[in-house]
Amino acid sequence: MTKAERYLWSRLCNRKLRGFKFRRQVPIGPYFADFACLSARLVIEVDGPHHLEESDALKTAYIEARGYRLLRVPVSHIDESMDSVMDTIDRELDSG
Repeated sequence: MTKAERYLWSRLCNRKLRGFKFRRQVPIGPYFADFACLSARLVIEVDGPHHLEESDALKTAYIEARGYRLLRVPVSHIDESMDSVMDTIDRELDSG
């Protein structure tokens, strides 16, 4: 995991976010989701500076076609405003 992924994982692991269970590196078809809450059908992807839009779009389409919602979080947001990132994830958990 990258530094940003480890930081986010430290806030998601062990049911720290309202008791929701998150897993990391979850296989979904040919892809691996950075983090997923299976009960809420929510996938979180941490996007660094080297992500390719075309392959990200294919991954997003595949995962969403299987009934998941996908939230992409830029590394810069994790570095600059983790509380805001956690608030966004919290809202996504409620919208499912």
